[in-house]
Amino acid sequence: MKEEHLLTGVLEPTNEWYAIAKIAGIKMCQAYRKQYGFNAISLMPTNLYGPGDNFNLEDSHVLPALIRKFHDAKQEQTDFVEVWGTGNAKREFMHVDDLADACVFLMRNYDEPGIINVGVGRDISIREVAQLIQEIVGYEGQIRFDASKPDGTPRKLLDISLITELGWKPKIDLEQGLHSTYSWFSDHYDEFRR
Repeated sequence: MKEEHLLTGVLEPTNEWYAIAKIAGIKMCQAYRKQYGFNAISLMPTNLYGPGDNFNLEDSHVLPALIRKFHDAKQEQTDFVEVWGTGNAKREFMHVDDLADACVFLMRNYDEPGIINVGVGRDISIREVAQLIQEIVGYEGQIRFDASKPDGTPRKLLDISLITELGWKPKIDLEQGLHSTYSWFSDHYDEFRR
């Protein structure tokens, strides 16, 4: 998805309310810039993860939910972990430290009213990321995909050519980031069990 694709089609039904809130924030920044000359920029980050994430199974995003599910399954020695959907949907994931780095970079190097995508420029299937987390956690049971649950958008990948042309690129690859996130989660696991 390029920056100019925003608002050119219908919103994904399972994500509509969240998308509208994000769009409202972008439009607010553009209005402040136009009306008051306020130097606001709007970043469009991809799916984020990292230490301090929300690992609550009721309302977390996919990566922290999978980390929690595989960790719990390993601790409880269950036979399988259930993952929503077919596993075929693809997502792009970026470590929060890379987003922080991009924010500082853009505050110093970008002064335009248009949004700018911030991501890693590659995606991975939910099936592949589940297998990677399974390996990182050291869980030896099965993964079962529940196709009766939604996949959501089939593919979500940002075109990051604008930010890379400005000279920024992510530094933390997915496997490295998942290792550090799982390490943080393991160190704080007792806080999540309450």
